Amino acid sequence: MSKDVAKNASVYRAYTTKFDRVVSASDLDAVLGPLTFKAQLKLDEAWTELQSGLLPWKTKLHIAGRELTELICSEMARDEREGTVVSLLFDQSGSMRGQKMLFSAASADVAQEFLASLGIGCEVLGFTTADWRGGRSRRRWKWRFRPRNPGRLNDLLHVVYRDVSDNRVSTGGWIYRQMLRADLPKENIDGEAIEWAASRLRAIPRKRKILIVLSDGAPVDDSTLNENGPEFLADHLQNVVEDLKSESDIEIAAFGIGFACHHFYPRTHNVDNLSDLGLELLRFLTAALLKREGNIPITSASEAGSEDS
Repeated sequence: MSKDVAKNASVYRAYTTKFDRVVSASDLDAVLGPLTFKAQLKLDEAWTELQSGLLPWKTKLHIAGRELTELICSEMARDEREGTVVSLLFDQSGSMRGQKMLFSAASADVAQEFLASLGIGCEVLGFTTADWRGGRSRRRWKWRFRPRNPGRLNDLLHVVYRDVSDNRVSTGGWIYRQMLRADLPKENIDGEAIEWAASRLRAIPRKRKILIVLSDGAPVDDSTLNENGPEFLADHLQNVVEDLKSESDIEIAAFGIGFACHHFYPRTHNVDNLSDLGLELLRFLTAALLKREGNIPITSASEAGSEDS
């Protein structure tokens, strides 16, 4: 990496935000376009697996969730629970496609029901980019004068699956069907996604705010990294996390999916076996809510095993 790149990479910026989008999951067609017939068949198959194939897995999670709910209720007063909001921010990069996304969607559905049943506010968000190889941002940069070290050079796509204003305990999981679209996962620009999720949390009138980032790897966007240096996105991610830690109004944690999370997160956990994702997420949420170090042992853990997943 040249000295010029190294010098400028520490100053994070976006070349343009004109093409960035924040959409409700139900409006993804407006960004991604309608699915092809083949892609629709694949989505239908994934949805059937989520609704039917994973039903025994989800049932066992609900059993474990009841025990964890009792534990939380015994240690957190109702007004404390009702004064808390949790945001689950899912990485929706290309490497998450397939089984990782399937189990993430199923776990998000179970987790939102778990939190809502406790009276805890919940947001479920996703982050990716609208296109590969830079999208319209890169094309604009190429068509005009090309400044060196242009900054982030892709179009952000941030997706709202569950807004905190949704007070339903169960949504039937239908909104997570959109998470299974094969054309959704692309690049992941974690730092700006965390800033976005944090800004949403700050607008929610609840006293305690927790942000959990669920990811399977480091931030990657080839268009951006090729023009700004290989550490540009990772350095920004670390700076964003450090800022949140110093401001201390939001508790941030990271949950790795087949990936050991960066050490700069104050609380981390990771799973290697996808069938463990749901149970480990519920235990991780419980530990964060109760401000406990380590994982939470539960007597019904054996009932939430993976033999039927």
